[in-house]
Amino acid sequence: MKKIVIIEDEPRTRETYKHLLAQNFTELEVAGEAGNVSSAVALIREVNPDIVLMDIELEDGNSFQLLQHLRPYNFKIIFITAYNDYAIKAIKFSAFDYIMKPVNEFEFTHAVANAVQALNCCPSSESQVENLLDHYEGTQKSGKLVLRTSEALYVIKIDQISHCKSDNSYTTFFLSDKREILVSKGMTEYVEILEDYGFYRPHQSFLVNINQINKIDKSDGGFVVMENGAEIPISSRRKPSFLNILQGL
Repeated sequence: MKKIVIIEDEPRTRETYKHLLAQNFTELEVAGEAGNVSSAVALIREVNPDIVLMDIELEDGNSFQLLQHLRPYNFKIIFITAYNDYAIKAIKFSAFDYIMKPVNEFEFTHAVANAVQALNCCPSSESQVENLLDHYEGTQKSGKLVLRTSEALYVIKIDQISHCKSDNSYTTFFLSDKREILVSKGMTEYVEILEDYGFYRPHQSFLVNINQINKIDKSDGGFVVMENGAEIPISSRRKPSFLNILQGL
């Protein structure tokens, strides 16, 4: 049986999580709970869990400070937070699941199911946590993005992304080395975090790396030609602002 621990400073909320786990995940054992950084460190070291449910804000600090005491990271993490702030951005860069408070049962069970599935392909979270702390601390030395598929975790350099294509709740990343990586998240998950790295959305279905644009072809309404030869359409609504951005480079 896989072990899960709950790091949450509100006792009533911990009871809610335990109830949801008991109702939906009989294969998981709740192996302990803690409400602050110091007790959480001791608990995780003692129990060696497979999954950690981790509230970001704790009594005596936050979960990022907690993680700095826990190397190596041989467990999957699901973050829980009441605030949609800079911490969420760091989490998105690292492909961790997160749940917003107040917790919705569907979102909760979906995130836990994802973590259980991830244990089969990549039980270690080492690369994810390193990238998370890098972005959270603002150093961004790595310039990397973690992409999670059902089979693997990919740690890629952001400047190697040519463009992204949206297909409803899926996004395909096209890399400069010709690789394609399909992830089961919508493009809106990535637009905000990649805009600071020179990405722009010329069309509802595409996000492009401006630094990898080869030319703008103005025929047939206009399209972008990327360095890898891909042709990306430009919507008429977005065309003026897109051209203004390019002229400002």
